Amino acid sequence: MELLTDTQSPSLTTTPMPRGVSKPATGKTFELFLISVVGLFLELMLIRWVTTEIRIFAYLQNTVLVVCFLGLGMGCWDCRKVFALRNVLVPLSVLAGLLAFPPTRIGLGKAITDLLSGSTGLTIWSGDEMSGVAAVVGGAIGLGITLLLMRLLWAIFVPVGQLLGSLLADHPRTLWAYSVNVAGSLVGIWLFVACSAFGLPPVAWFGVFALGAAYWVGSGGKSKVTDALLLTFVVGCGLLAGYEPGWQETRWSPYQKLAVFDYQKPEPTVWAKFGGERLPHLADIGTYMIGVNNVGYQSTIDLRPAVVAANPDSYPPEQRGFSQYDVPPKLHPHPKTALVVGAGSGNDVAGMLRNGIERVVAVEIDPQIIAFGRRLHPEKPYDDPRVVVVNDDARSYFATTQEKFDVIAFGLLDSHTTTAMTNARLDHYVYTLESLTHAKTLLNPGGVALLSFEAQKPYIVDRMARTLTAAFGREPMTFRVPTNGFGWGGVMFVAGDQEAAKAQVAADPRFTTLMAAWQADMPARSATATEMATDDWPYIYLEHRQIPPLYFLLALALGVLFWLGLRERTAPHILRGWERSQTHFFLLGAAFMLLEVQNISKAAVVLGNTWVVSAVIISGILIMILLANALAGWAKKLPAGPVYAALIGTCLGLYFLDLSQFGFLPYWQKAAVVGLLTSLPMLFSGIVFMRSFEKAERKDEALGANLFGSLAGGLLQTVTFVTGIKALLLIVAGLYLLAVLAKPRAKAKA
Repeated sequence: MELLTDTQSPSLTTTPMPRGVSKPATGKTFELFLISVVGLFLELMLIRWVTTEIRIFAYLQNTVLVVCFLGLGMGCWDCRKVFALRNVLVPLSVLAGLLAFPPTRIGLGKAITDLLSGSTGLTIWSGDEMSGVAAVVGGAIGLGITLLLMRLLWAIFVPVGQLLGSLLADHPRTLWAYSVNVAGSLVGIWLFVACSAFGLPPVAWFGVFALGAAYWVGSGGKSKVTDALLLTFVVGCGLLAGYEPGWQETRWSPYQKLAVFDYQKPEPTVWAKFGGERLPHLADIGTYMIGVNNVGYQSTIDLRPAVVAANPDSYPPEQRGFSQYDVPPKLHPHPKTALVVGAGSGNDVAGMLRNGIERVVAVEIDPQIIAFGRRLHPEKPYDDPRVVVVNDDARSYFATTQEKFDVIAFGLLDSHTTTAMTNARLDHYVYTLESLTHAKTLLNPGGVALLSFEAQKPYIVDRMARTLTAAFGREPMTFRVPTNGFGWGGVMFVAGDQEAAKAQVAADPRFTTLMAAWQADMPARSATATEMATDDWPYIYLEHRQIPPLYFLLALALGVLFWLGLRERTAPHILRGWERSQTHFFLLGAAFMLLEVQNISKAAVVLGNTWVVSAVIISGILIMILLANALAGWAKKLPAGPVYAALIGTCLGLYFLDLSQFGFLPYWQKAAVVGLLTSLPMLFSGIVFMRSFEKAERKDEALGANLFGSLAGGLLQTVTFVTGIKALLLIVAGLYLLAVLAKPRAKAKA
């Protein structure tokens, strides 16, 4: 299965079928297409759901991905067992029950995150800090619970891999079979993208899965009634998955789960009992709280002068008119236009409007947060005719706009989730040197840029300051706004025309007094020089170049899971049957996965860090594979050397190519150019795989080895924490070169 494009192209020749296996009927082609659709949809669905509810995996999404690959690979290797849908539904029902019922969902999510937070080496929102023996013991317990969840995920995908492997191995037209597999994968991708784009809740995801899986009800000689009941239970769990105890509303945006709590409603007792993060110290700041992936994220705050004056206990008198949202326009002498990136529910935009800005462009990546702002914000900033709302990624907007602004404000973008296949969080590329340098070009002469950030560690403050210094040519003015009724506060960095900004502060005695207090409250900077964030190394939450310890713990858990799988299912085949051919396919799979991850990262810089971009790039890869299949007859005549040279050469070419130079193009032209250039190596990769696959005696073992390689590639991706992202292309080229050396030697003709 082309699950997240983990395999490539097929062979030209018919696969010899084992004895006792009849030639597949036409219906097997449809079954292959359907399992490709359903399997990929199920994989994406679980990646999103598990990483949402078990919050630490929101920062480590590839963990779920590689577990899926491990299950698929072992299933392909063990594909001669009869497929039964029951074997998928039983572990899926257990997992769905654990993550759907609020007590276990909230308890598991918080327990695993808190226990592993002390071993991460990363900054985790609301994660408990542990050290010493507590960190070791907590890490061991957390890892054990995590291993149980990984075991369930693995068990779900082993039967899927078994069915996939048998259908591919037994099909008389291998080239056609793989083309069907790729086409089904494309459909599965866009089915889930559609579910995300329309904001459909988990019950809809499970419903789509159930419709597809119904084809196999009663398979393997199992009871149809029992299978149907299990499917019904899974869909029912989807209903519970969309419910948050005590929260008035839950929505699933294309990026994250969002929940709304009305401060006028009773405290959610179940949420509090099981340790959900409502951030009690922020209670009563605003009218509504918006939670993201089970963590309090932002509040809608009414700061109209009449409301503030009527509530002196909630709003400190000395700060009236100088909330964190009022400060940006007050630092400019005559602001007319403003840009807000990470506009959220509208607090920053409302602050601009209260201070007389004539035109505000509000950029927000999440359409559901915009919708909440329109409906719930008491000041209704998004309904004001002076405001233009843009639903886009900040980097994408920077690259396409021609407008200049007097004030640019970076809202609290701190992200709770990574993108689908990379180690970068949604906000990483907004705070890089390249991004901030581009933002500088959008300022009018005399303009100011203000960046707000919840910098939890000294090194984060230092990184932001150093990056802004490099981008603007001067150390930023830095201060911390306290948490109170005016907002959640945070560290603020001022760049641009600082003379004008300081003059504005000095001209108002109250502003001068406040600024002195805020600057005195600044957290200490890091004692050593902190590396700046760049597009190649965008990891703002990592103190220095290292692979975080948590990744080694998860690799250990995967090793244990692999060992358990060998004991249970496929040890004789894998341990005794591994040959040079399997090594070749393993290396092809690892290189392919790394190439895909690198392409998504490079495209995110130019097109934006969105689900659509990931889907477009993955689809482009699959289309290139289909093109390789279509060119199969012609490609067979090519010597192997030039094809490998073209593959490695295009990888090295991408290493030296700066895709940001295409940022000026209109979006869809830019998407076409970037998609074509990043996918070009996939054409040659598909041809290489095809040439090797046609000679493989066991198609199922070749596919299994390729999936194991994809798993290894997913783990190897963590080297970007040390090397940077671009270096992946050199690693990819090296892996393809090793694949050439491991290529099975042609057997001499008798």
